[in-house]
Parts: sequence; C-alpha cells; structure tokens
Amino acid sequence: MTNTTTAPAGELPPLPAAGHETAILGGGCFWCLEAVFQRVDGVLSVESGYSGGLAEAPTYRQVCTGTTGHAEVVKVDFDPARIGYREILEIFFTIHDPTTPDRQGNDVGPQYRSVIFVTGNAQLETALALIEELDHAGLWPEPIVTEIKHADLFWPAEEEHRNYFADNPEQSYCRYVVAPKVAKFRQKFAARWRAD
Repeated sequence: MTNTTTAPAGELPPLPAAGHETAILGGGCFWCLEAVFQRVDGVLSVESGYSGGLAEAPTYRQVCTGTTGHAEVVKVDFDPARIGYREILEIFFTIHDPTTPDRQGNDVGPQYRSVIFVTGNAQLETALALIEELDHAGLWPEPIVTEIKHADLFWPAEEEHRNYFADNPEQSYCRYVVAPKVAKFRQKFAARWRAD
C-alpha cells in the first residue's frame, strides 16, 4: 500500500483528564485492535498508530519493514467510570495470542509484537498482576511474552488506516482475520458490546 499522506507529528500520551484514561496496546495488526475497541462500551475513541521505535515520523511502509522498532498500536481513550483498565486488558488478551514473539498468525515481525505501553504506575501494576494471573491459569500452552513498557511517543497512522474494518468489511484480510476477532469479542464480552 502506498503512503499518500504525511504522518502527523508524534505526541506523548496525554495525562489522564477528568472522565477519561488512555491505554496504548499492540497485539498484531492495528486494524484488528481498532475494530474491536471501537465496539467496546465505555471506550470514547480509538486511534491506530505506531509507538516504541526510534524513527521520527514513521510511515506504514517503513514500520512494515520491521526496522524502525515501532509496533502497530491503538490508543484507546476510555471512561474509567464505565470500564476499568483491567477489563480493557482482559479484552486485549482475549483477542490476540500473547505467547508468540513478534507475530500474530501470518503477520510476522517486531511491528506485530504483543506490547502494553503503560501511562503510569497504576497501569503498570495492573498489567503485571493480570499477566501473572493469566500465566498461572495456564490458558495458553506457552508463557505470555507481552512486553510492558512506559508510554513513548505515539505517531498517528495515516488516514487510510483509520476505521479500516468499518470502511473495508469485504476486503479479504478483514473477512478472514479481523471479523473473527470482532466476533470473539462479542461472544466473550457480550455485556460490553456497544449497541450503537
């Protein structure tokens, strides 16, 4: 895919404002994560982008080479009075495989790694505790390899990657990769499915 727009400037995640909190998550292609979190009741907005790398103003094409150090991520703004950070992470761990280093299915490379960029100590403690619980529960045959890092610059993705699943539901990747993740979320978190 060609990059037809210039990537906006990177920004540090905002400090939590009254009535919202931010989670930054990478778990494979950002189209999948965006499609799910856009349907979560209590989520205020979702933005696809790149984080965790060294290159300035990375483009999708550059990140896809796996050489920039960035992960494809989503920035999820949510209302903590309606949904907690722990539940955001529970959804995250349900819709991707956190045990495969640098890959999700056929998407291979460090840009597809499982990573949580925490915005403070409370998020760090919540993420560490949940990973320990999930590993102890033995839900997967291998241990969780999800990285936990302090939030770095977030670079918004180009316009053509926003609302990708909603705008391209018949595209083959959307039908065979994204749609099953959305369906899995709806099945396991029916009470969290946004009605609108």
